[in-house]
Amino acid sequence: MADLRAVAALPSTGTGSGDCAALAEAIMAEIARTCAHPDGYWQRAPDDDRPDAALLLPPVRGAVPAADPRTAGTLRVVRDQLAREGYVYRFRRDQRLLGDTEGAFLLCGFTMALAEHQQGRALAAIRYFERNRAACGPPGLLSEEYDVTQRQLRGTLPQAFVHALLLECAATLTGPRADTG
Repeated sequence: MADLRAVAALPSTGTGSGDCAALAEAIMAEIARTCAHPDGYWQRAPDDDRPDAALLLPPVRGAVPAADPRTAGTLRVVRDQLAREGYVYRFRRDQRLLGDTEGAFLLCGFTMALAEHQQGRALAAIRYFERNRAACGPPGLLSEEYDVTQRQLRGTLPQAFVHALLLECAATLTGPRADTG
């Protein structure tokens, strides 16, 4: 939504771009109406109330304010339900244990580090960053998933998006820190 709002702020090109601001606000209002779980976190979809670690990214990117209570609620529910041993699973597919259906998503682990940092929890951010950074294979490359039990990479190797977020995390976490919690 931050990108949609940025487009809306651009000077009009005469093609109706003036309507973009209203559209961005309408989209955000609809998302808030249909995807805010009663327990105070963003849910996967209007008809799917499960938490999804990918929903940590909109606040990190500025689409949702970091101070929004649903941002903190989403971080809390991801930490409680989708994080294990410093790794983060995107969502729970069914009632089986995390890791039984897929590996931890390294992209979500680095997003978790950025979300913790954004909330002023520098030490937690560094822990998630270091844990997921250490999941690389012998040549130092990361894949999209990591099998925590078997301690092996899964999926596409190398995974460019994961490497890009690792670099962003490294740059962000070496900046000013709010606390040591």
